[in-house]
Amino acid sequence: MPNSQFPMSEPIFSDAPQIELLQWLARGSLKQNLLRGVRLWVWLRSLYGEFPDRLALDDAFTLVDWRNAFFSSTHPKGEAIPTLHDSKCNCAKTTAAWLFERKTGLVKSEWKRSLLAHTTIPQLDELLQQRLFGITRRSLQADLQILQELGWLEYREQKYHRVSNFPSRPITIPEPPSTNFSSYALNFLNQEDLADIAQNHAQQICGVQRFFFHLDYVIPPTSIDLVDDWLHELKTLWGKIPVPPIKLTYDSARLGKSVECFVYPVCIYYVQRAVYLCGFGQSPDRLTDWYNYRLDRIQEIIPSKWTDAALPPILQQRYQQATLPTPEEITTQMSKAWGFDFYLPSRLMLLRFNREYHNRYIHNTVRHETFKAIAYPQAQRLITEHTPPPQQRTLLQILQDRSPQDAYYRLQYRHGDHNIIMRLRAWRSQVEILLPWDLRQSIAADVATEFLLYHNL
Repeated sequence: MPNSQFPMSEPIFSDAPQIELLQWLARGSLKQNLLRGVRLWVWLRSLYGEFPDRLALDDAFTLVDWRNAFFSSTHPKGEAIPTLHDSKCNCAKTTAAWLFERKTGLVKSEWKRSLLAHTTIPQLDELLQQRLFGITRRSLQADLQILQELGWLEYREQKYHRVSNFPSRPITIPEPPSTNFSSYALNFLNQEDLADIAQNHAQQICGVQRFFFHLDYVIPPTSIDLVDDWLHELKTLWGKIPVPPIKLTYDSARLGKSVECFVYPVCIYYVQRAVYLCGFGQSPDRLTDWYNYRLDRIQEIIPSKWTDAALPPILQQRYQQATLPTPEEITTQMSKAWGFDFYLPSRLMLLRFNREYHNRYIHNTVRHETFKAIAYPQAQRLITEHTPPPQQRTLLQILQDRSPQDAYYRLQYRHGDHNIIMRLRAWRSQVEILLPWDLRQSIAADVATEFLLYHNL
């Protein structure tokens, strides 16, 4: 075994297996490649770590050299997955044993919480109990190939060579909890694949930026400073214990006037071309306890106190019961029905798409968890079960005139969400709304008005 002291010029790998690093090593979906990411982290400890993790290997080595140094002398030499032959062999250690041993300093519950905030992994506990190196020789060879491609090794003269300079990689630097930040912490991107792309391509490649993220953003330049001010103000408020309620003055487009609302600021979303504050307490129309406030329409934010008698009763109650809402509540509600206005009533929608249009633009796309293709007879049953007799007869006759070969979808949506209406309008005339009846009639009226405009009637 090598000495515990290495020359000052020799790099030492001491990175903890934080989620950002594992994501980078996994080179793709962490949901599918978590074990590979952890395994490559163990590889790096065996090649560049401190004693006793670092193996007694020459700087140039083969897979056989590494395997003989890493595993016990009784480790099988064949091509098959090794059996559980020796409890002290490294092939017997579970993934959890590698991750949560004392020297990593990781707390299992905190690490799992961090991982699940990044991506959902079914049966995570079972996955962590798998033998990390209970894999074939071919898989080990593939690991070496990945390390070479990532810049951790060089291959020449039929051997792998250690490098003297480590490649650029995500490194999480521990800081005080209130300012903890990592440039690779992209958990706010709730589309897992998009977060993966951003993490893998955020940096320049050979001095050239290859990945660009374009967002439609309708906030005018004259309001950008105002939005920045509110973002800074909210960040300051969220750093206080407890987070105070706020009184905001809001220019409501729906009401056509400015109104004052007391709310508890929960979180910020970028959705549909603008930035919104999700607030709990009062809505501009006082019809709901929640509301999504567009930041550029907020005219004033005044921090209040939890003892303020003007606070709405629901807000005082949640504070006294220590049940103030969290961003997770919003995520849960948005998963139940299509639409960002998650506080609006959820209703069933039945859609029919022209088959050719569907095959080109709808098939194999993701709209919402509840957006499900159904068969023609199921569409008939939904109309029968969810409409009163007069409308039911009309809709069943309409459906009878439609082709069973068209594409039919059912979903839950937030009734009254303006962005849902905009999406349906964008699909016209390739989509027909069958349910609900009142939404169908509303869209029909819009179409009639539009017809008159284009025919100058």
